[in-house]
Amino acid sequence: MPSKQPPFYPAQKRILTALGERLRLARLRRKLAIDIVCQRASISRMTLFRAEAGSPAIAIGTLVRILSVLGLESDLDALARDDRAGRLLQDQALPERRRRSARARPKPLEPRERAP
Repeated sequence: MPSKQPPFYPAQKRILTALGERLRLARLRRKLAIDIVCQRASISRMTLFRAEAGSPAIAIGTLVRILSVLGLESDLDALARDDRAGRLLQDQALPERRRRSARARPKPLEPRERAP
């Protein structure tokens, strides 16, 4: 029995639907038939239909293969590249660097004299 997936928020559904629409438009602009894309991506027609509909059940690997067939795999490099919120949180957690005052620094050791 398949496990039940957690529900998606409306904003997440809109993102997936928009992604599916962009995949479909990219395929149509390139004048690639459904069968050709399916064959090159090694997926079924139903999987391509689900991807173009924005189904959350499509695996990321499948999306990568579809993007590769469309020549758009380099677009994945832009995903989460600029993590501004994460860097701000990281910077806030860094401790302040404290410098020793000149008085607190240890004095260099003086060379010892050799015994005769």
